[in-house]
Amino acid sequence: MEVLLLGTGSADGWPTPYCRCPSCLAARTAGDLRTPSSVLVDGRVLLDLGPEAGRQALRAGADLADLRAVLLTHAHQDHCDPSALLYRSWVTDAPLLVVGPRPAIDACAPWLDPAGSPVVLQVVTAGDRVELPGGYDVRVLPADHDAFGECVLYDVTGPTGERLLYATDTGPWPAPLPELVAGLPPYDLVLLEETFGERAREPGHHDLASFAAALADLRAWGLLSAATRVLAIHLSHHNPPAAQLRRSLAALGADVGTDLARYVLGCAASDPAPTGR
Repeated sequence: MEVLLLGTGSADGWPTPYCRCPSCLAARTAGDLRTPSSVLVDGRVLLDLGPEAGRQALRAGADLADLRAVLLTHAHQDHCDPSALLYRSWVTDAPLLVVGPRPAIDACAPWLDPAGSPVVLQVVTAGDRVELPGGYDVRVLPADHDAFGECVLYDVTGPTGERLLYATDTGPWPAPLPELVAGLPPYDLVLLEETFGERAREPGHHDLASFAAALADLRAWGLLSAATRVLAIHLSHHNPPAAQLRRSLAALGADVGTDLARYVLGCAASDPAPTGR
């Protein structure tokens, strides 16, 4: 499984263009720019259809021409920008499966040709299991977040068994989640949101303290092994500058997610050197 991090930032990215706080200035000076969180798996499965996902794929030397499935976590615009479905229809009629909770799927419908479209919309809810084209086994997990209704997370197992947890946006794990992952093998790669850093978190997101608690839960449930790579995503300027954040995360067995970093089987294959080391 090849995982390309298209974006690792929060809705407004990091740095935000409207801010000159020390965190934003450090990121801007270093050229360490993060766009809204989105992930491309094997060039075929897109996790969150953010407003910059397509352009980020091009910046990484990739494209979305082979895309066959999109997994939407929720209906907020930084995770669900359905105008991309219209732009795609101008150049291809290849089949595409778009999966997500009801509010996100409802947001997509107006962007499809009412006379007929190769895009299939599928509503899911926490606890569902979906098989994607190409042999990807997806478990839909609950999120502690609200966006006009239900929000979800995704547990993705690739055709040859590699496992990815994509967990944004969310706060502490909701009560049903442990039952849904009980007995599953450890993840190869965990992408876990960490929006608020050393600032007290707001509902539906993590700060460093709750991020640490979430990782402790995953370890207790047997979902993290010594080989699991854990990356913080959905990062915002509420975090300290990257060098300081990286030290804090390292103490938890995690690292900072970086836009356009590429991973294979949970190991870095082509990982741009993070700034601020």
